[in-house]
Amino acid sequence: MNDHDELTRRLAAAGFVAADEESRELIEASKGDDDLLESLVERRLSGEPLAWITGSTTFCGLKVLVAHGVYVPRWQSEPLVDRAVSRLPERGIAVDLCTGSGAIAMVLRSKRPEARVVASDLDERAVACSLTNGIDAHLGDLFAPLPRGLEGLVDVIVGVVPYVPTRSLELMPRDTLRFESTMSYDGGVDGTDILRRVIRESPRFLGSGGMLLLELGGDQAQRLEGELASHGFSEVAVLVDDDGDVRGIEATLASR
Repeated sequence: MNDHDELTRRLAAAGFVAADEESRELIEASKGDDDLLESLVERRLSGEPLAWITGSTTFCGLKVLVAHGVYVPRWQSEPLVDRAVSRLPERGIAVDLCTGSGAIAMVLRSKRPEARVVASDLDERAVACSLTNGIDAHLGDLFAPLPRGLEGLVDVIVGVVPYVPTRSLELMPRDTLRFESTMSYDGGVDGTDILRRVIRESPRFLGSGGMLLLELGGDQAQRLEGELASHGFSEVAVLVDDDGDVRGIEATLASR
């Protein structure tokens, strides 16, 4: 069963599009133990996230440890992170909300080693995982657990917060919510409940000219225009991927 080609065919037949890459990771994780490999493969065939099985994933070129039960960072978030890096001064301050494994904070820290990067998450498992990844992570709801000394000084706030409309959860891939918590995805009726909270609360931490970058989709950028304007944000840019799909927004806090 440790034959790479055989395992690749087995995963491909089950519908895994990256079967070749996944088979290599599973074989490596089994460390030559055929019985262990079979159990890992069965877990994957059940739909369990590969990162939970192998204990890590690659995000923006970095190896990120991902503990069982912790949100797995998606490649779709990478352009948002690249944008955040470009907006963070060499010795600036960044906040990563709903950090999960700490993947985004890890990239910011890697690209801006002299900057201060602070993160938060509601999930104890996520905070523990982030700490393992070397992130200054705090347990609590959005901005609540962050050090008060950061208020008015942050250059960049970035977040992949829950933004899937509640009614759309049932349209997500079957195995996603079989294993991952709805808490990582459910953004309320139109998906903007938590996005709006971040917009309302972020001016307390951002300095003048500070940047807010949030992942979102569909028509949510339009839905948030009024909220952004009423809380002092301007120069709002909608971020799209190579296919033209909306992936996020970037907004600047006006000078005050």
